[in-house]
Amino acid sequence: MDFLKSAVASISKGPAFGYTFGDRVDQDQSVWTLHNGTKREDGSKCSIFSFDINANRGRLPLAKNALRKFRTLRHPGIVKVLDTVETDQLIYIATERVTPLPWSTKRKALSEESLKWGLHNVAKTLKFINDEASSVHGNLRASSIYTSESGEWKLGGLDVLSSLKEDDAIISSHGSLVPDIGRYSPPEIAKAGWESVRKNPTHAVDAYQYGILVYEVFNGSFAGSDQLATTKNIPMEMHASYKRLTHAIPKMRLSIAHFFEQGSRTGGFFDTPLIQLSNGVDNLGLKTDAEKDVFLGELEKVAETDDFPEDFFKVKVLPELLKAVEFGGGGPKSFSLVLRFATKLSEDEYDAQITPVVVRLFGNPDRALRVCLLDNLPLMIDHLNQRVINDKIFPQMVTGFGDAAPLVREQTVKAVLVVVPKLSDRIINGELLRHLAKTANDEQPGIRTNTTICLGKIARNLGVGSRAKVLTAAFSRSLRDPFLHARNAALMALAATADVFSEDDCATKMLPAICPSLVDKEKVIRDQANKTLNIYLERVRRYGQTLPETILPPHSADNSASNTRISTPQPGPGGQWMGWAISSFTNKLSTASGEIEPNSNGVRPTPLGRSSSSPSMNGSSTRASPARPGVPSAPIVARASSSLRTSTSTELEPEAENFGADWGDIDEQEEIVDSWAEPIAQPPRSSTNSHTSKPSIASSATYDDGGEPDFEGWLNAQATAKQQSKRPLPKGLATKKPLAAVKQTSAALKPATATSIKPDASKPATTARAEEEDWGDAWG
Repeated sequence: MDFLKSAVASISKGPAFGYTFGDRVDQDQSVWTLHNGTKREDGSKCSIFSFDINANRGRLPLAKNALRKFRTLRHPGIVKVLDTVETDQLIYIATERVTPLPWSTKRKALSEESLKWGLHNVAKTLKFINDEASSVHGNLRASSIYTSESGEWKLGGLDVLSSLKEDDAIISSHGSLVPDIGRYSPPEIAKAGWESVRKNPTHAVDAYQYGILVYEVFNGSFAGSDQLATTKNIPMEMHASYKRLTHAIPKMRLSIAHFFEQGSRTGGFFDTPLIQLSNGVDNLGLKTDAEKDVFLGELEKVAETDDFPEDFFKVKVLPELLKAVEFGGGGPKSFSLVLRFATKLSEDEYDAQITPVVVRLFGNPDRALRVCLLDNLPLMIDHLNQRVINDKIFPQMVTGFGDAAPLVREQTVKAVLVVVPKLSDRIINGELLRHLAKTANDEQPGIRTNTTICLGKIARNLGVGSRAKVLTAAFSRSLRDPFLHARNAALMALAATADVFSEDDCATKMLPAICPSLVDKEKVIRDQANKTLNIYLERVRRYGQTLPETILPPHSADNSASNTRISTPQPGPGGQWMGWAISSFTNKLSTASGEIEPNSNGVRPTPLGRSSSSPSMNGSSTRASPARPGVPSAPIVARASSSLRTSTSTELEPEAENFGADWGDIDEQEEIVDSWAEPIAQPPRSSTNSHTSKPSIASSATYDDGGEPDFEGWLNAQATAKQQSKRPLPKGLATKKPLAAVKQTSAALKPATATSIKPDASKPATTARAEEEDWGDAWG
């Protein structure tokens, strides 16, 4: 407690130090006190070794020697020093964030592969100290080794590290001051003291202590030299070399350099995937393309196992891969590994390391890299916030919709499903739909199919006001696609999105669009069409049951019932409809009496002529229902002229135009109507049966109608004359009428034409023709 008070007081009164002390880290067998710390400038993590001179003045030479060696000796395997401070009262050494190795070895938290990897790093560092620096560490044990944030083992405990070239080497004079040094000293030091170090090879002390380290890391602790004779828990391939390290005779001991060399041979105990990986990561940017492929293949194998330290991949491998992807030509394979390792990062670490790189890579024109980004977008989407996607990623992503490579376009369409939950409504209903409208008409059938699937899955993300219109147009177009899978995708999308359409749209738009697929040439389409049709029919039926029986007010319904005589529906197919039509027509004939009032100018109203495109009536219909003044014999559906509109058709014109614009089938329908409306040319009759065609005309002529014109006979004659003038029959097939029949027909038509059919002088000829052609509209 007194030491802590003095340390805090010294810290508060000490020199300017750019680091803040944190929690104290417990460590044994050291003259230093270890604290977690942070750098004030940027908040980065660090560790601080502190030595209170007043509290431990007897070991001050060890602290000063360590401070000097940390400043002068630089090696990747030695703890990295950031800053140092030395005063008369304290010594501070700020280093990279480290953790004492015993924290992991005592809990046996490291796998055998990780332990070999750590021993490999320590051996490589000691080789440098013994051979290149001609020095002796002298304090090698588990407590003098630390693990960095990347999981690498770093060598510390430089309290007695000395060069044997120095006359006043501290290991000779102060080696015994190291805490608990007797347990780790070789036999010759125990007999003759630390002065005997100069008499033996440079590696002798460190080789023996390295052998103790091997035993300690595999067994968790070391009690004394008598345990070294056993090889408990030490890998079999290490036994021979381990025994030579701990030989009692200094000159017979295996040097650490030879131990490192033996283990690094092919098939040696240091020939492991993790060690190979750590050796190749540092110079990844210098490898050729072939060497990179081999290295990345090995890295992928290592990443699939759980025996390797996550911190190493996260801190050491990941930054190197990011550099290779962005600057070193690592390509898509490197980026796939980056995303695999990035799953182990926290949100803050992901935002700091991965997100900026992903944003920059979306701006890279490399197509292979773009496809890799789109393929791996599901792994990244949860870590990317909405603002980054809308402002930085999506504007770069949309360039793929118009790319010349079909693969890029297809992958971009698929990626829409991943990003759409984080896109704003403005982007979804604006820019995104414009791009999807282009891919819906893509020359590649697979892209058109995927666009239909995409629209079906994002249907509920679209705006409520435009959703039904967009999907109706898109799915209706896909149903007519010549590609089998595009049609099938449209039917399946319609089945999945039935609830987004109103009941009116289901009945008036969706069902007519689905019905042609019922007779598709492909059975899979017909089957799916039946399933989809049943879904929409069921919904429409349920909706129909909720509708009222009539929307007419009660008094209107009573008046209609009292003024209209409706007969009992006739049994049989169509009996109800036919019975109603005949009863209603008979009722109207029985109530119609008298003559039509003339106009003010004394001229009777000009009857509206039948349109030239309407079908002609045969003789039997004329006999069944003789014409009465002003009353047609039966409802006639005439084809309306495009240039003439009645008041009723004008009110419905906008809806008709929209319908035609959506479906584009009006021309086909008109061709069907034209073929039905054209008069059918009758074959020539023989002379023996010629009298059978006369009664129809004669009956019209002899019928006493009070002087009213025979409209039907006149229209039949006009239609026949016009048809014969337009389409003359081939020679030999023209009908030859007897001269007597022609004269009789002319005589029958002449009084009607002369007395009744008079155009109104006050109306232009165009208006009169329009009225004649629109006479059937009143039956609509």
